[in-house]
Amino acid sequence: MKPYRAGITAAACAFVLWGLLPVYWKLLEGVAAYEILCHRMVWSMVVTLGFLLVMGKVGGFFALFRQRRRIGFFLLTASILSVNWFIYIWAVNADHIIEASLGYFINPLVSVCFGVIFLKETIRPWQWFSVLLAFVGVCYLTWLYGSFPWIAVSLATTFACYGLLRKISVVPALEGLCVETSLLFLPALGFLLFREGAGAGAFVGDSPVVSLLLVGTGLATTIPLLCFCYAAQKIPLYQVGLLQYLAPTINLFVGIFIYHEPFPMERVLGFAFIWTALAVFLWDGLRRQLRAPMLEGKKHSPARK
Repeated sequence: MKPYRAGITAAACAFVLWGLLPVYWKLLEGVAAYEILCHRMVWSMVVTLGFLLVMGKVGGFFALFRQRRRIGFFLLTASILSVNWFIYIWAVNADHIIEASLGYFINPLVSVCFGVIFLKETIRPWQWFSVLLAFVGVCYLTWLYGSFPWIAVSLATTFACYGLLRKISVVPALEGLCVETSLLFLPALGFLLFREGAGAGAFVGDSPVVSLLLVGTGLATTIPLLCFCYAAQKIPLYQVGLLQYLAPTINLFVGIFIYHEPFPMERVLGFAFIWTALAVFLWDGLRRQLRAPMLEGKKHSPARK
């Protein structure tokens, strides 16, 4: 398979797997969200370290650990990531899949705002317009529900914070995830052993299927990430950006058609503001990406006589 086609395939696999992740968490619905989170930390560390060993990149992992100044930074990113994971797992198993999907629809727009505030990036007029539309959509949904859509906003904000910090750190995704899960490995493992010792844990106390699913949280976390990292190296970033909306779209369909969460027309209208904002945002980015080679070609073309 050619590198470009392999990259597109890998990106599609990553976002489809992330889109179907609520189905996996629903299979563990009887397990407390904080216990699933601890298992995810433990088994993700095992799986990522295993992949690094197979790929011959374990040296990079230990090199990061030897940089003591970075340990505090990775503790911060690990904490933010664990909050994001916990909210998402809890939301899915509390029948809030649709609102969780909203969080990942608005995440790119929150990231744009963070880029302006923290990295002093310039924002184009159409991007401002898309952010304004998304803000109107969130305000409308707040008015509709009579309460702030905290699940969506928390997911979008924590993931945008995590993305911002990882962008600053410039650390490979797999090595970084391995360090982050390693830092929380012992606390998570200690908590799980305490739960099992008290007879309240699901790993020993539940069925073998549940035990296998808990072990599988490591693969469910790492495999999409590997696909995403591979795709990011093989295809243009704007195409990765376009494909990323597969995940929340599948989340939305899973919530509506598999788990039959309510999605009345009033709620559709609020989402429509978000979708329009994303359409404007993607159109502006795609337009500039397509124009860039043309402008570059004109710049280097020989002057006409």
